[in-house]
Amino acid sequence: MRLPWNRKKDGGEAATPAPLETEAPNAAAQPESRGWLARMREGMGRSASAISSGLTGIFTKAKLDSATLEELEDLLIQSDLGADAAMEICAELAKERLNKDISAAEVRGFLAQRIADILAPYATPLVIDKSRKPFVILVTGVNGTGKTTTIGKLAHWLRSEGHKVMLAAGDTFRAAAIEQLQIWGERAGAPVIAGQQGADASGLVYEALSQARAAGADVLLIDTAGRLQNKTGLMEELRKINRVLAKQDETAPHAVLLVLDATTGQNVLSQIEVFRDMARVSGLIMTKLDGTARGGILVAAARKFGLPVHAIGVGEGLQDLRPFDAGQFARALTGAGEP
Repeated sequence: MRLPWNRKKDGGEAATPAPLETEAPNAAAQPESRGWLARMREGMGRSASAISSGLTGIFTKAKLDSATLEELEDLLIQSDLGADAAMEICAELAKERLNKDISAAEVRGFLAQRIADILAPYATPLVIDKSRKPFVILVTGVNGTGKTTTIGKLAHWLRSEGHKVMLAAGDTFRAAAIEQLQIWGERAGAPVIAGQQGADASGLVYEALSQARAAGADVLLIDTAGRLQNKTGLMEELRKINRVLAKQDETAPHAVLLVLDATTGQNVLSQIEVFRDMARVSGLIMTKLDGTARGGILVAAARKFGLPVHAIGVGEGLQDLRPFDAGQFARALTGAGEP
């Protein structure tokens, strides 16, 4: 099997990149929409279980009263939806059903609809502008969020849509990040431009863009470091990467995606704030929704920062990153049935 990434020769010079594979992965390997919905529901089972069990415990009376509403608000806040969203949802529920009969199942359906309504304005497809060739996507995020894994899944997703994709191992600080991206590049069928650990990240990115242009790539996905313990150094590195990209394409990067780990809960909000200021983030991807009961943090994040949510991840497989759908997510989060 041909190795799809670019290795260094003994003399340290970059080898000629492997030709881009133009065929998309076997269409038969692509999951059906229903299959994805089932995996998402299963993956978000912990979040749904926490909310469902809470609702069952709260709604033991026939009529909705003020005390029950306060308990519901507390449950939503504990589920990481955020105080503002929790208060808004409870106020709307009170307006419609206060002092009227209501069941836990009805509340679950109400929550699903209101959460979908909150998230709908932010559910935004990741659009590849074909007039930008290659379309350069800078991927940022704290180390450990699943950033490198997400790049591999995103490469697979874009290739399944017919795009020619190349990857750049711009996190040169960690050897593990370089090796991991090479493994994911091979799995996704996307060439990886990589250097040595400790190499200048901006120089690597400059070379990657040159090779991507020469190879006729449609998309260049760039991994970046995420060591927030040195924010000043990281900010300067990101600025250098932007400067070298602009030397070849003054409009690049064309998208800056921030990868977030749902298991970190409220820490997600501080990460968005930091990276938004450092990297001019244009959109969000949330990962590891299958490993937490804190999936509601996506509601709080979208509402607070108003950034587009492009995709979510609920597993480790190549196909476990998919476009974000507000209605599907809301129903999986609350355990509500299909509309």
